[in-house]
Amino acid sequence: MRTHAIPARRRTALGVVAVLGAASGAGLAGCSGPSDRELEYAADYAGHPHLKVVGYPAADTLAVAQQVVWRLGDGEAGRLASMATSDGTADEHRATAANWVNAFGLGARGEVTADFYDAGEDRQTVVLYFHATGQVKDITMRLDGTAGEDGMRLAMREPDPGRAAAAPTWAPAVPGSGGSGRIG
Repeated sequence: MRTHAIPARRRTALGVVAVLGAASGAGLAGCSGPSDRELEYAADYAGHPHLKVVGYPAADTLAVAQQVVWRLGDGEAGRLASMATSDGTADEHRATAANWVNAFGLGARGEVTADFYDAGEDRQTVVLYFHATGQVKDITMRLDGTAGEDGMRLAMREPDPGRAAAAPTWAPAVPGSGGSGRIG
């Protein structure tokens, strides 16, 4: 029988992997697993094209922007409406979500760049560039709930289809060319 010696560098790497695996398993034994929300986000992330980013998103605003694009591309107006802030009515949120899906759904299935403006601590404006259709849409997110307990939510008060589909007049034609990322 022929045996193969494992080189020293490989033995060290294998040992580190084994120790880290055992330590993480022991450390996780008392912890709960990922939440349903985290699992849903991970599945969405794996199942959709990646969002291109310009500017300086906060972690929460990046997650919301990605979910907006996913919901648009998947035609999920109900899930999109569920991301709305407490401003406005449920009817406004549902109408806005349906308008956005109708207007931007096709573009959201392709390459999208999100251009993040200003700091994202409590509010952030994002301009979405849908490359396949040449459309541009601005969205605004803000903390909602008492002391931000609900996290970033989406301003959705565009129940008029024309207004919902209109490109912002202030946004540059090319992502990153209008001062995105400015803080303040």
